[in-house]
Amino acid sequence: MKKDPSSPAGQAGSSGDDLVHLLALAFANDVGPMTARRLLAAFGSPRTIFEASLPELESVGQISASRAHGIKEFDGWDKVTREIAAARERGIAVVPFTDAAYPGPLKQLDDAPIILYIKGTLREEDRYAIAIVGSRDMTDYGRKTAENLAFDLAARGLTVVSGMARGIDTVSHRGALRAGGRSIAVLGCGLDRPYPSENKRLFTELCDAGAVISEFPLGAPPLRENFPRRNRLISGLALGVVVVEATMDSGSLITAQYALDQGKDIFAVPGNISIPNAEGTNSLIRKGARLVQRADDIIEELAPVLRGLLRSGSSGRSEKKTAPRRFDAAAGLEISDEEKAICTVLGDQPKHVDTIARELKIAPPKLLGLLLRLEIKGIVRQTEGKNFYIL
Repeated sequence: MKKDPSSPAGQAGSSGDDLVHLLALAFANDVGPMTARRLLAAFGSPRTIFEASLPELESVGQISASRAHGIKEFDGWDKVTREIAAARERGIAVVPFTDAAYPGPLKQLDDAPIILYIKGTLREEDRYAIAIVGSRDMTDYGRKTAENLAFDLAARGLTVVSGMARGIDTVSHRGALRAGGRSIAVLGCGLDRPYPSENKRLFTELCDAGAVISEFPLGAPPLRENFPRRNRLISGLALGVVVVEATMDSGSLITAQYALDQGKDIFAVPGNISIPNAEGTNSLIRKGARLVQRADDIIEELAPVLRGLLRSGSSGRSEKKTAPRRFDAAAGLEISDEEKAICTVLGDQPKHVDTIARELKIAPPKLLGLLLRLEIKGIVRQTEGKNFYIL
């Protein structure tokens, strides 16, 4: 094996060392995510994998002699260095599985990528995410439904995840952005060659108001076989998957199956029984998927999951309960300082979100996210027209 390089400039430290060796492992022949995870579990650190002897590598379950030799004889260290430099030049973060910046929901997957490419910003609140997927050849009904669902979910503070493909994916991202919310796209190609080409502007907008991610290296083309693989990440990032339109052979049903395997909720929009685009969604409903007509159907179904996330808190730190007594009684949940401030300006009479935003000097998209959390905690309620009052 050729000697590996020192951590590239700007990647010094243990995380940089992990990046170099995990990227090398990703480039090694016949080493997929599950094999890489087994090696990490066995050797503890990415560097130690490359320092291990052939017998040590072969002693790990399902590591064949050819795989072990591929790791020991890896000589693509220059490629690793070029990849990191090229990503940095394009403003793309290369995030190893061992890094704290790696999305927590994806770490739960057995076949989580050991390397993620991220352009844009992932935030803690992105764990409150819903995936919306569907047909590339959408109907007008599908377009309006997907865009309206995405708009309403984003306006309530949820992040919308999709695949930036033509059709339902595209209008779902645009609906979320139109609401001033966040959206994440998962691509089946390298982030330096966004696909489809007509979505280059959308790509830029998503990077500004969310993120675009991929497990594929720079330069990777949008091969057909990449898209089923990326679908597990779409469902993996989300609390649930909404299928708007799908034929019986649609890739959206693959995403739904991944969601089922991952223990996620599956939602489907009913469609016209006379068109192929409704066959997949109607089939999902027959098999037990939750029928969706509006965003509230999704939020109501996910309320127990959302409540559990809120109970755990975004930072893991406990806070002193200094809010008035009536707030403390809300299911034993912690109330953040921002949520307390909202409660102080709400009364028994509904107040419009714009008025609350002006009084507290909080941006409406962020405020709606906080109000959603208070709704789930059972502290406030929303009436028509984005008016809120305290219970």
